Amino acid sequence: MKPVRRPGKKTNAPGNETETLTEPGYSAGARRRFPRYPLDIRVSLQFFRDGAVHSIWGRTNEMGRDGIGATLTRELEPGQVVSLELTLPKTSYPMKIRALVRYRDGLRHGFEFLTLTADQREVVDQACEMLNLQHG
Repeated sequence: MKPVRRPGKKTNAPGNETETLTEPGYSAGARRRFPRYPLDIRVSLQFFRDGAVHSIWGRTNEMGRDGIGATLTRELEPGQVVSLELTLPKTSYPMKIRALVRYRDGLRHGFEFLTLTADQREVVDQACEMLNLQHG
């Protein structure tokens, strides 16, 4: 298995040192529970804010068994719950998945899947296996 390595933002500091910024909540040496694999598909999101349902879209950049990363057309707040709608590889229908915004870096967001049905879990697992074979 070859997980995605996310390049951090690098800044030149005095003495030509380099600082890598990591996702909030993750220490520099922390490891994910599941590897991430590159995935570029369209995703639609719906969320509730200020008494109304809002819809935005974006493109995914990686996926794992427990979540997905995407660049969106609007910033969301960490801790916010959304409904993701996406069609994973090898499927012919869109899935709707509730997810939690775990981090945000500009328009780039990380989502943790909250509740998956048994069928959705199987589809996510199969997609990850396929992506692992393609990129492994």
